[in-house]
Amino acid sequence: MRLPVPALGVGVLALISARINAQDTAATRLAPVIVEVGRGTHGSPLDLPFAVSVQTPDSTRPGQRHLSLDETLWLIPGLSVSNRNNPSQDPRISIRGFGARSAFGVRGIRVLRDGLPLTLPDGQTPVDYLDLESVGRVEVMRGSASSLYGNAGGGVVDIRTSDPLPVPVSGEVRLWTGSFGTRRVVAKTGGTAEGFSYQGNVARTESDGYRDYSRQRTTNGFARVSLDADRGSYALEWLGLKTPLAQNPGSLTRAQFEADPRMADPLSIRKAARKEVTQSQLGLTGLRSFTHGEVEASAYAGTRSLSNPLTFGIVDVGRTISGGNVRATLPFSLLGMGHRLTAGEEAQLQNDLRLNYTNCNNIPPPTVPTATCPDPASERGSVTLNQRELISSIGSYLRDEMELGDRYTLTGGARADAVRFEVKDRLIDATNPDDSGRRLLHAISPMVGLLARLSPLQSAYANISSAFETPTATELGNQPSGAAGINRELKPQRSVTYEVGIKGVRTTGWQYNAAVFATRVQDELIPYDIPASGGRRYFRNAGRTSRRGVELGMGLTAGAFDLGGAYTYANYRFVDFTVDTAHYAGNRIPGIPRQTFQASAAVRTLVGTFVTEATIADRMFVDDANSESSPGYAIVNARLVSIAAMGLSAAEITLGAQNIFNRRYVSSVNVNAAGGKFYEPGSQRALYVGVSLTGAVKRAP
Repeated sequence: MRLPVPALGVGVLALISARINAQDTAATRLAPVIVEVGRGTHGSPLDLPFAVSVQTPDSTRPGQRHLSLDETLWLIPGLSVSNRNNPSQDPRISIRGFGARSAFGVRGIRVLRDGLPLTLPDGQTPVDYLDLESVGRVEVMRGSASSLYGNAGGGVVDIRTSDPLPVPVSGEVRLWTGSFGTRRVVAKTGGTAEGFSYQGNVARTESDGYRDYSRQRTTNGFARVSLDADRGSYALEWLGLKTPLAQNPGSLTRAQFEADPRMADPLSIRKAARKEVTQSQLGLTGLRSFTHGEVEASAYAGTRSLSNPLTFGIVDVGRTISGGNVRATLPFSLLGMGHRLTAGEEAQLQNDLRLNYTNCNNIPPPTVPTATCPDPASERGSVTLNQRELISSIGSYLRDEMELGDRYTLTGGARADAVRFEVKDRLIDATNPDDSGRRLLHAISPMVGLLARLSPLQSAYANISSAFETPTATELGNQPSGAAGINRELKPQRSVTYEVGIKGVRTTGWQYNAAVFATRVQDELIPYDIPASGGRRYFRNAGRTSRRGVELGMGLTAGAFDLGGAYTYANYRFVDFTVDTAHYAGNRIPGIPRQTFQASAAVRTLVGTFVTEATIADRMFVDDANSESSPGYAIVNARLVSIAAMGLSAAEITLGAQNIFNRRYVSSVNVNAAGGKFYEPGSQRALYVGVSLTGAVKRAP
C-alpha cells in the first residue's frame, strides 16, 4: 500500500500548522521525569553516583518512525547503535565497547522494558520484539552493571512506556511510506479512569530494504494495563511479534562495498539465508509502599520460535523463558547517619530445544540426492545437532546508601550470581557420542560510589564497580572442533571500572554531564571465523584489554529551540592477547569508532517543527590484527513535523529524509569475519512521509 500525497503539499502543511507555535502540547513537550535507574534508588540523575542518561525521544525529537533502536537511543554519550540494514539481525548496541562483538542480538548489556528483563539468563537479548511505538523515555546506565543487574558488563538500557492520555478513550492511526518499499501502519488506543489505565498498539511493517535480498514482513504488538492505588501500583504487560520473512543480505568485502553497497552476499542468496520468528512475553509487576520502606516484585514468562537458515546450516530453536524478582527497600538511621538499604533476589530460566540441519538450498538447486541432502526438494537436510539447552541464573544483591551530612552520599553494594548451563544431547548413535554436560559460572560483583552535591542543581561523583559476563549458550555451543555440547575452555569475562563525573542543570535551560572512566577487562570474549565454516561465528578469550574514555553530553531548551549533543572518546586496546604466533598487544579493539559525535536541533516555527540530526563517526578497525578499517563518515537527517489540533483531535504530517546528502558509508562491521566480509553498508538517501490522526473521548463532567 502506498499513501497518496496531497497536491496542495506545502500549502496544506502551512494551513494546518498555523497554531503550532502557540501550542505546548503533549505531542511536542513532556513534563520533567523522575529517573528510576538503579535498584533501590529514587530521585533525579543528580542523586546517583554513576553515569546516567535519560531521554524522551518523541518529545525532544518528534516525527520518529519507530523502525529501529538507532532512532530511540540517540544523544547518549558512550552508547552507539549500529544499524546493520539487515532485517534478520538486530541492531548492534554497544556501551563503552561492551556489546560490539555481537553477531546477532545484543550482548553484554542488560535491556529491560518497564523494569522487566528482556535479557536472557545467558546474557543474550533479542530486541526484534521490542515495541517502540509506546516508548515514553529511555534510561541508560553506563558502566559496570553486574553489582546491580547481574550478567551484564557494559550497562543497562531500561525502556519505559509512555503514559496514556488522561481521557477514558483515545485512538490513533499512523501511516508511513517511503523509499525502498517501506510501508508501516500503526493503530493505538489508551485511556485512564480513577487510577486504572490501559494502552495498546499493533503495527504492520513491510520493506524491500535498502540492500538487495533484505525484504521484511513483520507484525508486532504491545498491551499494558495498570492500577495505581493509595499505597501501591500494579501492571500487566504483553509484548508480541510475528515475522514470517526477514531476509539476510550478509556482509560484504571492501571491493564489493565500493562496487555496489546495495548488493547482497552471493552466498547468502544462494543458501536462502533468512529468519522466521514468533515471540510472546507476558509480565506482571507490583510495588507496595509501607510506613517504612517498600516491596517490589515481578514475574514474567514467554515463548519464542525461530527458524533461521544461515549459510552454514539451518538453526531451529523452540524456547520458553520465565523469571521473577523481589526487592525490599528499608530506610533507617544508625549512628547518626541516614541509610537506605535494599536487598533483592532474582531468578531466570531459559529452556531451548535446538536443532541444526544441513542447509540444502542452492542455486542452481541440486538434483541428485546426497547423504546430507537426501531430498533435493527440501531445504532441510540431515540433522547435525539435536539438544536441549537449560540455562538458569540466580542472583542476590544488597545495597546501602549512607548520607554523610547534607552534601555527601556513600553507596556500597554487591551482587552474587550463579549461571548454570546444561546440555542434554539428543543425537546419540554409534558415530555420535553423548555430548551432554554442565557448567556453572559464578561471580561476586561489588561496587562503591561517592556522590557530592555541589549545589542544588549540580553534583559530582566517583565510583569503582565490577562486572562479569558469561558466554551465551550459542557461544558456548559453537565449538571450533565441530562437537556438540559445551565448550569448557571458554571463560566468562570480568571487568573493573574506575569512573569520575560531574552533572547538572541550569535554570537557563542547560543540562550537562561529563564522565571519565578506565576499565580493565580480563578474558574478554572475542569473535572469529574459520574460513571453512561458511560464516559460523566462534569465540575465544583475550588475555587482557583496557578501555579508557571520555563522555560528554549536553542539552538546551530555549524558547522555540531544543538542542542536544553527545561526544564520546574511546581508547580501547588489547593489553595481552596472543593467537598462535600473532601478538595483538597495543592494537585497537575492533568494531568501535575512536570518536563519535551526535547532535540534534528542533525548531518550532509557524510551518511546524523542523528537526535535524547529525552523526560524525571515526573509522572502525574490522579485525584483531587492525589490518583494515571502515572509513569514517558524517550523516545528516532532517524532517518537518506539522500538527493541527482541534479540541481532543489532532492531525500530524511528517516529511523526512535520512542521509540527506546521500553519503556512502559503512554503518557496522562484522568483526573478524572470514573471507574479508567485514562491511555492512549504511543506507543512502531515503525519503518518507507519515500521516497521523488522533482522537479522544472526553471524560464526562
